[in-house]
Amino acid sequence: MSIKYYWEDFAAGQVRDMGTITPTREEIIAFASQFDPQPFHLDDEAAKASVFGGLCASGWHTCAMAMRLMVTNFLHETSSLGSPGLESLKWLKPVFPGDTLRLQHTIVETKPMGKRPDVGLVHTIWEMFNQNGDKVLHMDGWGMFRRRTPAA
Repeated sequence: MSIKYYWEDFAAGQVRDMGTITPTREEIIAFASQFDPQPFHLDDEAAKASVFGGLCASGWHTCAMAMRLMVTNFLHETSSLGSPGLESLKWLKPVFPGDTLRLQHTIVETKPMGKRPDVGLVHTIWEMFNQNGDKVLHMDGWGMFRRRTPAA
């Protein structure tokens, strides 16, 4: 794997399109069966009777799809060292089978990691939109990236 982006390559205000993904009914049910087996993620009739009005993806599935887009279309080219966590996570609208989801990544700030001179932190907003332009996911969190040139 060739690293294209290090911590020094990120700046506040940078926006990246991370591509699209379209979950199928079968994928939604498979994910929910293993990780979030609530009726509105598993059964069409139960989902119709729910507040969602139809079978929809688990919020955790939506997060997993966002993560997949991030890794496939960006993180695999970076010096990513993982994440210390999220500041906030919001599922704003349900995701239904056949929705085409687009992920956008916006850098809010960057700063060196205090105790690790070889690591920098990147504060990022992830926003996922459906094919109608409705925001379905909002995540606010931090990533850790190896620095090209460690601080003195």
